[in-house]
Amino acid sequence: MSARSRDAVVVGSGPNGLAAAVALAEAGRSVLVVEAADEPGGGLRTAELLEAGFRHDICATVMAMASVSPFLSRFQLDLVVPPAALAHPLDDGRAVVLERSVTATAERLGPDRRAYQRLMQPLVARAAELAADVLGPLRPPRHPLLLARFGALGLLPAARLARMLFSGAEARALFAGAAAHSMLSLHEPVSAAIGLVMLVTAHDGGWPLARGGSSAVADALVHRLRGLGGEIRCGVRVSSVEELPPSGAVLLDLVPRGVLEVAGHRLPGRYRRALARYRHGPGVFKLDWTLQGPIPWRAPECRRAATVHLGGTLEEIAAAEHEVAAGRHPARPFVILVQPTLFDPSRAPAGRHVAWAYCHVPNGSDRDMTAAIEAQVERFAPGFRDLIRERGAVGPRQMERWEPNCVGGDVNGGRQDLRQLFFRPAVRWTPYALPVPGLFICSAATPPGGGVHGMCGWHAARAVLRS
Repeated sequence: MSARSRDAVVVGSGPNGLAAAVALAEAGRSVLVVEAADEPGGGLRTAELLEAGFRHDICATVMAMASVSPFLSRFQLDLVVPPAALAHPLDDGRAVVLERSVTATAERLGPDRRAYQRLMQPLVARAAELAADVLGPLRPPRHPLLLARFGALGLLPAARLARMLFSGAEARALFAGAAAHSMLSLHEPVSAAIGLVMLVTAHDGGWPLARGGSSAVADALVHRLRGLGGEIRCGVRVSSVEELPPSGAVLLDLVPRGVLEVAGHRLPGRYRRALARYRHGPGVFKLDWTLQGPIPWRAPECRRAATVHLGGTLEEIAAAEHEVAAGRHPARPFVILVQPTLFDPSRAPAGRHVAWAYCHVPNGSDRDMTAAIEAQVERFAPGFRDLIRERGAVGPRQMERWEPNCVGGDVNGGRQDLRQLFFRPAVRWTPYALPVPGLFICSAATPPGGGVHGMCGWHAARAVLRS
């Protein structure tokens, strides 16, 4: 590796590593990004996994946070916004649909129409202000009354909040599916906060897709970085920070295990022990399919959304996620399914489709969940299996091989519970600064945690500039 000095070197080119690099380059700093994989992007990669001409996203597909992220929202990304953000089919053949409009969504929630509007309208109306307070480290809020309202509800377990606010099965199921993105038991504190954030982003931005695949988002960030004079080198595996060229700052887009591997010898013992105690959440078991045609949903409303939640009622979803949190595999897992080619036909040959789905499993699980996932799809879309051309299964260990930050299949970069939501990876006023001059961490193991928003990298870059 060239010994030419830079202002900053970023190890890892996931969305947060690229965000950090872009933010530093925009501030006039010289930046080098090194990436172990053959292409940049981390979880923002797209490939023809099963058949030629069928494009699948390796990890992230839905850009749920794009509209509220102060970093990503600045980019003119080519995003496809489905007519509805989310569909949640029920066993009676109906589906709950989350529209962009809070009012339109509420109108279909029967007895919970007014309760849903009272809950969501104030939060959605001030989505950008809410994001400014929650998408970062714990600080005195800029909008204290708004955050107090959010916090009073969000600190509760999702199952409890759903039962407190709603009486009907539809609204309860909708909230439970959103909260299950937390990868926590819905009986655990803070799970409601994740549910609220997911609903706000769905109403605000519509849960769009990147046209052609998620790699297009990584390409946009790479293009911006190179336009500013930044450099990216792929296929470079770093085993120690000593291997890097001289720089004023090194930023690690790595979870704590990776930080210990490349910089543990430079860290004080107390901080090393704190990183070693860092906890990862459940993993995911993912299926990719190529399909002869669109999924034959019993509820036609499901064809209006790219994202479909499969899990039935609040009670069923809560039971499934509680099983996973307890280290077990639910017989009827909660499934998140994405059907991008209904709205972005560039991802498959004409008339053909791709889809993927995943369920949560205990971290590092080796259980094959193919039959359980496909049974959940078939439950709400009879005849689905007859449309499958090819399938590919990716368990937690394979996911970790694709993206080493997904330890044991944990796509959130660490458990996002009450203890680790803000104080990650350790308790520090500036969590992005390691206790060694010039060393920083910018991965999803820092606030605000998992998701494609770039805010971990953006905040880390600001910490570097302040230093």
